[in-house]
Amino acid sequence: MPFSDEDIYQAVKSNLPKVSAYVSSHGGGLSLLGVKDGAVYIELTGVCGGCSMSLMTTKMVVQKELRSLIHPELNVTNVDGTPENTLPDDVYAETIEEAPAEEKEGVVEKVKDFLHI
Repeated sequence: MPFSDEDIYQAVKSNLPKVSAYVSSHGGGLSLLGVKDGAVYIELTGVCGGCSMSLMTTKMVVQKELRSLIHPELNVTNVDGTPENTLPDDVYAETIEEAPAEEKEGVVEKVKDFLHI
């Protein structure tokens, strides 16, 4: 694969709205969990999460669309809790930094003031 995991992650992230339209139309959702060695790890949520057709949706809809948009060798795995479909420990994923304590102090009070509670 000629792209880094970070490059693939960003490409998948930016194309996620296009890819998740089908899943959304069935009452489900799609979360990008991470990328490792060119493999994309997702989670189907909502009604699609437990659906017996989730493997087909992952391969024939999500993977097919991402291959056409990003790279033809891209592989997509739905992390569904089964031993063969687990999230590796060291996938590339964006992290959200926690706000420093001094920024968090008083937030509840500010929200209450704003809502006039």
